[in-house]
Amino acid sequence: MEINHDFSRTLALLRREKKVSQRTAAQALGVSQALLSHYENGAREPGLAFVRKACDYYNVSADFLLGRSMQRDGTTIIAPEELYDASAQKSNVLRGSVAAMLNKKLLVNSMDMLFDLLGKVGSKEAITAASAYLGDAIYKIFRHLYRAPGTQNENFFSIPANHFLAGCTDADMIFAEADYLDALSEQVKEKGKESFPSMQNDALAQNYPGACQSLLQIVHTTGERVNRTVENRKK
Repeated sequence: MEINHDFSRTLALLRREKKVSQRTAAQALGVSQALLSHYENGAREPGLAFVRKACDYYNVSADFLLGRSMQRDGTTIIAPEELYDASAQKSNVLRGSVAAMLNKKLLVNSMDMLFDLLGKVGSKEAITAASAYLGDAIYKIFRHLYRAPGTQNENFFSIPANHFLAGCTDADMIFAEADYLDALSEQVKEKGKESFPSMQNDALAQNYPGACQSLLQIVHTTGERVNRTVENRKK
């Protein structure tokens, strides 16, 4: 049975979450401490019998243990309509911060508009690259927040802390942006400029009466911030 690196990382993380020693877990799972150590660091691959015992011991599914699902019970999201959409909760308020709520709405509305435009363009490669780029940005913001207290267990993440701090996620963003530009260029070459929907202000306001204001606000504030930074560097 082929076990990927997600298995060894998850196995070790589950034991730490359960707050038991390697020796205690090994006894419960019917293996030696040395063998469990090999399983947790990826040096050895277990058999099916061990996987079953580990699932029962940690109360998770085999799919979760093997990295095939992010849900402990093994459920997977199979269709877009099954995804939770925070924007659909009209009464949803981020407690404690009006600024957080307003900025969330700006981003949610803008992302909705952006991916609708990309859908009309029809380039799957551009959509994939845009998703990767934005996913990297969200990953970075969340991980910096997660590790800020200095007490969190970073085994939750597959990217080692040193690699993250060294800028591996930034590098992935750069490549994703390059893929995005390549995909858009290829779209123009193969299907022409006519395959792109109109993005003039009047057209955007008509097609996206609500979301358009959010995107324009982000365009305005970002432009002001970048120009201010450039001017300050000249002083």
